[in-house]
Amino acid sequence: MAPTPRPRAALGVLVAAATAALSVAAPPLAGTAAAAPVAYEAEAATVFQGAVDSDHAGHSGTGFVNFQPVTGAYVEFTVASDRATDATLDFRYANGTSANRPLDVRVNGALVADNRAFPATGAWTTWRTVTAQAALKAGDNTVRVTTAASDGPNLDKLTVTPSGPADTQRPTAPANLRKGKEPTATSVSLAWDAASDDTAVTGYDIYQHGQSMKQVGGTTLAATVDGLDPETAYDWTVFARDDAGNVSAASNAVTVSTLPAPPDTQAPSVPGGLRSTSTGATSVDLAWTASTDDTGVAGYEIHRDGAAAAEADATSATVGGLTADTSYRFKVRAYDLKGNRSAFSPEITVRTRGAIPGGTPDPGTVSTLTSGVDVAWGLGFLPDGTGVFTERNTFDVYTLSPAGRKTLVGKVPESQTTGGEGGLMGLEVSPDFATDHLLYFLHTSSDGNRIARMKLENNSLSGYTVLLDGMEKSRFHNGGRLRFGPDGKLYAAMGDAQSSSKAQGKNSLNGKILRIDRDGSIPADNPFGNAVWSLGHRNPQGLDFDSQGRLWQAEFGNSVMDEVNLIRKGGNYGWPACEGTSGSCSGYIAPKKTWPTAQASPSGLTIINDHVFVATTRGERVYRMRIDTSSDLVEQKIYFQGTYDRLRTVEVDHQGDIWLTTSTDKDGVNGNDRILRIDIVYSGGAAGAGAARGTGSGKEALEHRRGSA
Repeated sequence: MAPTPRPRAALGVLVAAATAALSVAAPPLAGTAAAAPVAYEAEAATVFQGAVDSDHAGHSGTGFVNFQPVTGAYVEFTVASDRATDATLDFRYANGTSANRPLDVRVNGALVADNRAFPATGAWTTWRTVTAQAALKAGDNTVRVTTAASDGPNLDKLTVTPSGPADTQRPTAPANLRKGKEPTATSVSLAWDAASDDTAVTGYDIYQHGQSMKQVGGTTLAATVDGLDPETAYDWTVFARDDAGNVSAASNAVTVSTLPAPPDTQAPSVPGGLRSTSTGATSVDLAWTASTDDTGVAGYEIHRDGAAAAEADATSATVGGLTADTSYRFKVRAYDLKGNRSAFSPEITVRTRGAIPGGTPDPGTVSTLTSGVDVAWGLGFLPDGTGVFTERNTFDVYTLSPAGRKTLVGKVPESQTTGGEGGLMGLEVSPDFATDHLLYFLHTSSDGNRIARMKLENNSLSGYTVLLDGMEKSRFHNGGRLRFGPDGKLYAAMGDAQSSSKAQGKNSLNGKILRIDRDGSIPADNPFGNAVWSLGHRNPQGLDFDSQGRLWQAEFGNSVMDEVNLIRKGGNYGWPACEGTSGSCSGYIAPKKTWPTAQASPSGLTIINDHVFVATTRGERVYRMRIDTSSDLVEQKIYFQGTYDRLRTVEVDHQGDIWLTTSTDKDGVNGNDRILRIDIVYSGGAAGAGAARGTGSGKEALEHRRGSA
């Protein structure tokens, strides 16, 4: 900058969005140590009425910000903190004039330094520091410096030093959660005793079986949740939080049922215009005209050859599990919330195709491999094609032959349930299992969530070894998936443990996709020097790689939308500021697919021939989408909606067929789940990977199926 301002090409230019996050390491003891300073370059921030220059020596980074000679020009930094803390803000600048060029400093919109002096430094190559003090909140913070007069100094960077002491103490769990006033057909009222905290409880979060339903203030000890279904049992817990973002353990759980709906004997009108919109070798797409009802249509039943085959919550559906080149009869009827059903539509006959061009994987015949399973969560395959799976709540590990023979091979030591979504979750088979016999697990323990490994030899597990710990646990949001990448690294999906601010902290392992070596060490090319690969996740689960070696991930949303993401190294996916495409999403990586939470809650994800399959719990369906050349997910199909209840895990065996696990854990009944096998039909109308891709079996066929590099 020279004493006489240089001309600018344009005013009001948004130069760049800041995406750096402040990583605040937890001190050894609360209040005894401050985190290290972190620098943010001005040229990487949001700049209004200024430009990035580099023509004066001594600056850091790639340049500095040269303000326009106007009042109100600004630079805004985005700073994310793991917790609430006091901080020192050091602004490095140069001012080669003889006059003071003051700036106003605002943090989260509040003025913390009014007309702060930025005096002359003697030359444009002489750099000095001006300091301000501010309080940071947990999560994202904005730090904005604005020209208070007609011009400002050259601004080089901001250095943020948390001074603490930081608040790391969680509130106590709310006690005595109980039913409040009597429920209605669509609402439940709850009450609880106050939690306590070393500073103050600022809010309570009300959850229904892992779904955030409502938030209230820290002095409110009762709430009513509306918009529920009549005559339905709901599982409730409450969590307390403080202003630092610390979240308590769960309250006691209570089950409260809504009342029956008012008397309703009027059935919906008959769906009209039933027709087939397309056919495959093993599926038929149907559509019809919407029904009407005095209280509202809740859904539709699709019958095939006189028996119920699928359900739909819209006026279209895909009926899968069919046989190629075969005729089927279909009819549809509507139902309302009270269960009144319309008469059937006129029946139509549709014939499936004999072949699928291009190797498109289409679900065919469904059979039960085993039943009496207790929340089968992790699922993988040994080199000989034998399946191996975990039970979340019993911590048992079984092998399962393609013929349905189930064998208990052991338990994973030190596993604990959380009474919700924690326990023994993800499982992955070593890529070199034939020689090392290793299985990898993600599970909950007394001190949090862990990644561990064990040997499977002679139908027995042994040699428990912890590879990575330090991931916090909670009743919900424990993530849990594992997947080896084509690079040989182990990737893990880890939830935010119901502490949303941790999703943005680079030093926290919660709310992240993690990446480690097989021995638990940290790969040298990880973006932040720890196990974190990507951040800004709420409760990520499904993971798999496409034919280009890119990682795709399914994620549970809060109360608005669920999502599927294409994961980038070091990428920030926005939680908690952004949920799917809802909220403050500017500057974050957008999802490739979203659904309303009632239609998904996606848990498992697998990829066949660049077609993404997603198994959903609340949605009780399997989605299939194709990855197109623009990396978008297109041609969505919905299979098995309402047919097999909640669906947890979807994996592809070495023959190219899908194994699908049910997850009826919401009912509070153990051991009532199944593992299903779905024959996948490819080009030529034949089933299995060999027919789909011509050659390969075992590990070779698996890699060909996924397209892993």
